[in-house]
Amino acid sequence: MKKKIHPQWYEKTKISCACGNTFEAGSVLPEINVEICAACHPFFTGQMKFIDTKGTIERFKAKQKAAKSWTKKDKKSKKPQEQSRTLKEMLEK
Repeated sequence: MKKKIHPQWYEKTKISCACGNTFEAGSVLPEINVEICAACHPFFTGQMKFIDTKGTIERFKAKQKAAKSWTKKDKKSKKPQEQSRTLKEMLEK
């Protein structure tokens, strides 16, 4: 193997979760911060939990609310614009 191309290995990397859980593992970074871990992930805990770090749930709910207010009737109620048949009619308008 080539020398001086591999990153430094830390055998006791401190991994901290947003829920407050901490544990140690091996990594090339001395410290790692994560948003979710096995102690708070819904798959492992069996509890339903929404983790929204970028506001995606609020944006989704807003889109759903807007979609409910829009119906096919609204689309049909709009009158199509009248189309002129000649250039003269178009210029007169």
